[in-house]
Amino acid sequence: MNRAEKTAAIQELSETMGKAPYAFLIDYTGITVPAVTDLRRQIRGTKSEYLVVKNTLALRAIKGKPLEALAEHFTGHDGRRLQPDRRGRAGEGDPHVRKTNPHVKVKAALLDGKAVPASSLEALATMPSRPELIAKLLGLMLSPVRRLVTVLSAPHRNVAATIAAVAKQKEQTA
Repeated sequence: MNRAEKTAAIQELSETMGKAPYAFLIDYTGITVPAVTDLRRQIRGTKSEYLVVKNTLALRAIKGKPLEALAEHFTGHDGRRLQPDRRGRAGEGDPHVRKTNPHVKVKAALLDGKAVPASSLEALATMPSRPELIAKLLGLMLSPVRRLVTVLSAPHRNVAATIAAVAKQKEQTA
């Protein structure tokens, strides 16, 4: 690759990597070709992009971009999954990472412009979905109201139960 080709490649990478608010650095050492093909297919299914680029070129391309926060993780064999933003500037989709092969290891990620270490990604991956979190929140918000209704209806229920018990007792004595 001559200097002009490298400059063009860096410019193209800079444009591609600069648009992505979500990016995952994946160490693909030891993964088979069919597994890489399957990984690429899954990533394409989320309307994302999977790039394998020399680290030196990638480091030059991310200068001044949010992805530069992950520069220390650009070592060894890396694949980059770039997730376009939600407004459609570079596509659509959600920033989900699925572990489909034991050899694929996520080294770090960029989520909404912030660097996230691999240790924190496990917590994000096991987090409940948005609809589940909303349902839990609504349940918590309705709980005090439900308790208030129960407490307020208790005296009426007690009076009704007492009247029913007295009526039953009078029937038995009569």
